[in-house]
Parts: sequence; C-alpha cells; structure tokens
Amino acid sequence: MAEEADDRKPLLSKKIDKFFTGLADAWNFVRRFFREVFLPPYEFKEVIHQCYRIGVESLPLISLTGFIVGIVFTNQSRPSLSEFGATSWLPSLISIAVVRAMGPLVTALIAAGKVGSSIGAEIGSMKVTEQIDAMEVSATNPFKFLVVTRVLATTFMIPLLVMYTDFVALIGSFINVNKNELVSLSTFFVQVFDSISFLDVFSSVLKSLVFGFTIGIVGCYKGYNSSKGTEGVGRAANSAVVISMFLIFIEELLALQIVNAIRGM
Repeated sequence: MAEEADDRKPLLSKKIDKFFTGLADAWNFVRRFFREVFLPPYEFKEVIHQCYRIGVESLPLISLTGFIVGIVFTNQSRPSLSEFGATSWLPSLISIAVVRAMGPLVTALIAAGKVGSSIGAEIGSMKVTEQIDAMEVSATNPFKFLVVTRVLATTFMIPLLVMYTDFVALIGSFINVNKNELVSLSTFFVQVFDSISFLDVFSSVLKSLVFGFTIGIVGCYKGYNSSKGTEGVGRAANSAVVISMFLIFIEELLALQIVNAIRGM
C-alpha cells in the first residue's frame, strides 16, 4: 500500500500538490488551536511564562528600535516640510505615521525575527528529540501546553509591545524636534493627540492582535511539523520568520484598505 501511495500520479504536479496539502495541514492546525483553546485544562502558568519571555525579554530590542525609528523618521521628514515652511507639523506627521503603520509593522517584524524563530526552533528541537511524544505518554497534552500557550502569549503581548514602541518612537521624535525647533513636551504631545483618532488607535491594536496571532501560529506550526534532525530545526526556524513576515505584509495591506474604506464613509 505504501508503494502504491508513492507511485500514485500527482493531480497537477508534485510541488503544487505539496503546496495545497500544506495549506490543508495548516488549516487543520489552526482549527485545532481554536478547538483546544476553550477546552480544559488551562495552562495559565505557562501562558504567563511565555508572556514574560515574549514581552519583557523583547523590551531592550524593541526600545532601541522604536527610539531609532522616531529619530530617523523625524530627520527624514524635516527637509520636505521645511521647503514649505511647515516644520511645525512634524509632531502631527510623526504621530500619524507611527500610530497608523510604523509602530505595528516594525514591532511585528522585529517580533517575527526574534520570537517566531525562537518558537520554531524550540518546538522543532522538542519534536526531533521526541520530547513531544514523551509528553503524550505522560498524559500531558503537548498541543495545549506548547502551541496554545505560545499563540495566546504572542496574541496578547504584541499589542502591548506596539503601544510601547509607539511611545518610545514619539519620545525619540520629541527629542529631535525639541533640539531643532525648541518645542516643549506639552506642546508636542498636544499636537500628537490632536492628530490621531480613535479609529487610528483601534485599527493599530486590532492589527497587532492579528500580527501576534500570525507570528505565534506560524512559529508553532513550523516547529510542530519539523523533521530531519537538526537540519529540520534550522529550517523550521528560518521558514517561521520568512512566512510570518510575508503574511504580516499581506495583512498590513489588507488592513490599510479596510481602514481607508471605513475612513472614507
């Protein structure tokens, strides 16, 4: 029977059949997550532990990145505005750019590289060393303990990291604006909050939830289905990062179209 299955002709081609088979496996993986997340037992301690690893341990990198983004974008925007004598609009421009797009996107890409690869490598190493099989023998649900907890942690923590990145980026922008235009802190943030709306903040948080879920589910899926020893672990970590970033860009594009349609109503 195995030989017959191997000799079976592909419907389209081997690569195309493998692609659609992978999509079906990924869909079943996501369905299993939504089924398992509502069933006991609930691994609250592991969720908190993963939230700490994903959130707190990412703060140094996120802080540095957000601060640099605020300073660089302010420096890049000043020459264009100064041509029209509109440098006073810098706080408004920076706040709109950071809250609407740059904050969520930069944070998600950094998290995809740091968190997504870590999840893929960790679960992948457990898979190839048969630790997941050992968990099943010891009456522990490995899917709930390894996958559900990490996906929940990324979904919860990425929006918090995005808001933190927005704040740090605005602080970096303020330091740059204060140095060149002598704008006070109160004046800067009054312009910042006057320029953004509830829709901007809500769409940013909603996008961040989707980005966090994507990073978690892709990393877990690649790690949970890795094989071929240490080579498979490295491949799982690499593909988790690449696919997460690709999906994040697609989700950002779709979210932009939806938000612009709502804003135009």
